[in-house]
Amino acid sequence: MRMLVTGGAGFIGSNFVRRTVKTRPEYEITVLDKLTYAGNRANLAGLDVPLVVGDIADAALVDGLVAEADIVVHFAAESHNDNSLEDPWPFMHTNLIGTYTLLEAVRRHGTRFHHVSTDEVFGDLALDDPARFNEHTAYNPSSPYSATKAGSDHLVRAWIRSFGIEATSSNCSNNYGPYQHIEKFIPRQITNILSGLPAKLYGTGEQVRDWIHVDDHNDAIHLILDRGKTGETYIIGADNDHVNNKQVIELICELMGLGKDAYEHVADRPGHDMRYAMDSTKLRTELGWRPRFTDNDTGMRRGLEETIAWYRENESWWRPQKEQVEADYARKGH
Repeated sequence: MRMLVTGGAGFIGSNFVRRTVKTRPEYEITVLDKLTYAGNRANLAGLDVPLVVGDIADAALVDGLVAEADIVVHFAAESHNDNSLEDPWPFMHTNLIGTYTLLEAVRRHGTRFHHVSTDEVFGDLALDDPARFNEHTAYNPSSPYSATKAGSDHLVRAWIRSFGIEATSSNCSNNYGPYQHIEKFIPRQITNILSGLPAKLYGTGEQVRDWIHVDDHNDAIHLILDRGKTGETYIIGADNDHVNNKQVIELICELMGLGKDAYEHVADRPGHDMRYAMDSTKLRTELGWRPRFTDNDTGMRRGLEETIAWYRENESWWRPQKEQVEADYARKGH
């Protein structure tokens, strides 16, 4: 089974490739990645997996790769809210034009397609709202990033209905784990502390994210590939929507041997969504998925322990980026 993984040198994509190589040897994988700042050859180090460096909006390149694939798993995306506020165009180019280009190639060659999306397409919930996002929640994106991801989701659905492509989609909550770029919330705090810098919390830290370990997310994708129904969308979440960013940063400080309050508050970002919560009932009941990285504390302790250990042991992976990332945040007042 020949699999093309777009964005396979990024955080979630490279973890998917690693997990697939380890647990699903029947797949012959090719990675397509543009190697922007979030994609990294080192994420695939030690794997015998071909890496094609290119743009998913390059129609000729994409057509050739899709023609040779039995299945496409589409992770490639511009995905950082702060960056989308500063320059929306790369998000339009990759998330909309790139997804369109892949869909047209899939349509021509009859290739199975899975589209990986985010909970941020739904907007946010009030902190006191007990609701959770599900497969029928109306879209209400709040940033150029989430708006373009919402657009890509609609493109997939339209190509399923209009052209009959064989495709599924998933919307997942916030991921954490190895190989995550250090501009993101959890690895930024870990690498700050490892660098002798204070952890940084946006605003008061009341924002809630349904954190999920990247391996749990990728196991869910494989279940969808194996058992999911063509045309269906599946919500992926780990039921950690009772944990706010302040609690997460306090747990990181604790696990790294500091006091719970060993962090600084920084200016909040514009339009910061308050609460995401995911109802993964459909995935759990129809496909039998269960997250492995969960517990009765914050739901994240074991996963964070393993993530912290990975960043401790792989300083050579993140250290060269650290100074520039912190300089960029300082320029933005964060």
